[in-house]
Amino acid sequence: MTPLGDPPLFLGFLHGVSFFWTFKIIPAVLVVAIILLLMYFILDSYYYRKDGIHAPEAEGVREPLKLKGVHNFVFLAATVGSVLMSGLVDWGEVNTLGIHRAIQDWVRDGLLIMMGVLSLVTTKIALREENGFTWFPIKEVAYLFIGVFITMLPCLLILKAGSKGALAFLISNISQPGHYFWVTGVLSIFLDNAPTYLTFFNSALGSFYAGMAEAEAVSLLMTEKAIYLKAISAGAVFFGACSYIGNAPNFMIRSISEEAGTPMPSFFGYISKYALIYLIPCFVIVTLIFFR
Repeated sequence: MTPLGDPPLFLGFLHGVSFFWTFKIIPAVLVVAIILLLMYFILDSYYYRKDGIHAPEAEGVREPLKLKGVHNFVFLAATVGSVLMSGLVDWGEVNTLGIHRAIQDWVRDGLLIMMGVLSLVTTKIALREENGFTWFPIKEVAYLFIGVFITMLPCLLILKAGSKGALAFLISNISQPGHYFWVTGVLSIFLDNAPTYLTFFNSALGSFYAGMAEAEAVSLLMTEKAIYLKAISAGAVFFGACSYIGNAPNFMIRSISEEAGTPMPSFFGYISKYALIYLIPCFVIVTLIFFR
């Protein structure tokens, strides 16, 4: 619900969407969350009674609950602050090997690397071993998303071509908030939700405020055409949960679970057994309530 909570919303924040504007999708988030929590409670209660498993009685002396490595909260706060800073300041651009990039982005990335190194250096190895920490899930996600972002470029370029591209029939027929919600959402399932959000964010700006400066156009999109920006934001955020590649943490959780010995469904198994059964009906309800 905030730019710090989901990459698509952060991209919007970098392009001028107010930090707290995204709270406007809270009603839709609550509808989905309440429905899913009720489903979870029913399913969990059913299988708990079916399995008949009871917690074992504690034996011996109970060890008091402790929180170790507390100093890492400092690094975590610095990480959040670095990301937020990069969206609030404008220190100009610098040319690096022919690529123009904002100075604040370089500073942010440097601070993120520094926080990671400080955490590794100052935290006892034993604590990470006790938590079962390994680099495998991070490496697997890195390899996967390098491939995803390389192979998705042609698809994104086709979308950005708009009415002049191969998907002109699709772009030209997107006019209602519900259209933006579903097209942004469905493409987020297979193309990763962050770049898909940015594509349709720019598409909305071009459709409603062609030729206008971005700062002014984004301001009007947040007010005059807020329903469209809500639809794009909700579509990217919600549908990103529908596949392992829709949002990077999905695949990270899968990798961690499998490394710990918990079997996980396949890519299409995840979509067919979870997304289509539980998520898509929720999104239909959201469409009928908020984006008709």
